[in-house]
Amino acid sequence: TDKSGKKLLELITNDGHEVITKEIVKDNIYEIRKVVSDFILKKDIDVIITSGGTGITGSDGTPEAVSPLLDKIIDGFGEIFRQRSYEKIKTSSLQTRALAGVANKTFIFVLPGSIDACKTAWTEVISHQLNSDTKPCNLVMLMPRLNE
Repeated sequence: TDKSGKKLLELITNDGHEVITKEIVKDNIYEIRKVVSDFILKKDIDVIITSGGTGITGSDGTPEAVSPLLDKIIDGFGEIFRQRSYEKIKTSSLQTRALAGVANKTFIFVLPGSIDACKTAWTEVISHQLNSDTKPCNLVMLMPRLNE
């Protein structure tokens, strides 16, 4: 049913961003890695957001699928996301392995699959960093420098 993906699509477009494509992938590290790799190679995609597979069960493998693709990890995203989640779900927030990074000049965010977690990640962290009006700095202003 991909309820969290639908919610993300709504939040992203409501904030004025263009969604190029959306794809549902099975809980398989290699299938996830292939789809994300294909998106990384597309020049018209600046940001990739995944939802689901960040827990600690046997089928959760999105961080393992995406991590090897990253040129750099944005540690602060996971830290801030877990802090914001802690305010809502207390110590259960330790179970998420949400992460973010950069690969081939593309920002990647790996989010949990719950609707509330995706809403928290977007509204309280990601949307601000993908807004050029956020001061003192934001990820948008760094996009041209990712070529350095």
